[in-house]
Amino acid sequence: MARPAGVKGARPLPRSLRPEPVPLVRFAASQELVDAIALWQAWLTGERRASPHTIAAYGRDLAGFLDFLTAYRGGVPGLATLGALEPADFRAFLARLARDDAARGTTARKLSVLRGFFRFLNKRKIVANGALTAVKTPKLGRVVPKALTESETKAALERVALLDTRPWMARRDLAILMLLYGCGLRIAEALSLTRGTAPEGGGMLHIVGKGGKARLVPVLPAVADAVRDYLAVCPLDLKPDDPLFVGARGRMLNPRQVQATMAKLRGALGLPEHATPHALRHSFATHLLAGGGDLRAIQELLGHASLSTTQRYTAMDPARLLAVYDRTHPRAKD
Repeated sequence: MARPAGVKGARPLPRSLRPEPVPLVRFAASQELVDAIALWQAWLTGERRASPHTIAAYGRDLAGFLDFLTAYRGGVPGLATLGALEPADFRAFLARLARDDAARGTTARKLSVLRGFFRFLNKRKIVANGALTAVKTPKLGRVVPKALTESETKAALERVALLDTRPWMARRDLAILMLLYGCGLRIAEALSLTRGTAPEGGGMLHIVGKGGKARLVPVLPAVADAVRDYLAVCPLDLKPDDPLFVGARGRMLNPRQVQATMAKLRGALGLPEHATPHALRHSFATHLLAGGGDLRAIQELLGHASLSTTQRYTAMDPARLLAVYDRTHPRAKD
């Protein structure tokens, strides 16, 4: 982060009391504002239990706004700058995003980050500014998760073990994709498993997901077999606390390597562009729903805090909804 000289406003915190800011991206801000951002980051980490990826994303959005203010106001922004902002200033920022062809979802996300930051400043009595309450969030269309078909998923799982000539890495990649599709895990959740928590015996798998939310997911025999086959040929002596999925040097596998594997599968099988590791999680939910799975049960398996998030999958299978209606509604047979 850039730390230019402070501007007039609140007095900076004593150095001994300043929390260490998370190094995200560079932006121009007075020292007092840098201190406030560090406090916000510490709050996100400690109280909101936000992941490093979330904090980094919030930081990029906030930095973009501060860069806009630097050019728009013609000076380095500080706390006094934030306190003096009016609705027209925030609308000017939205207009800039529109000129840059930012998607509505992107604009809504950036505005949400700003609302959260200003709420934090207000609660901590650092800056009081309610101008954002007069700014409307752009209306969004309903985002429908993009899943693979059952045949596409089957083809990907059958081909992945043939992409790498090293047997243990080939079986490792298969085990990871099986966890994403067979258990509905996020890629970060799968890669955070340790050797001691390897689901090689089936049963239930304890997962700690976003926001520290814990859940139990059943491990299908086929998934347990894939993990067990990988461990049987892995040449590394993995200790209980070591990462389950590792690279050639024994370090935790990077998510980009799994993304690269899916990219190879897209090329080899002609899969759609949305065939990513996360699409396998979407496929898990979509295929369960198509098979008659209960929506609330799927919510628990995915670790969604809100049922409305899970309900997005119903838009993908209207035929199933009609079948449920015909089967269960008392007047459906009239």
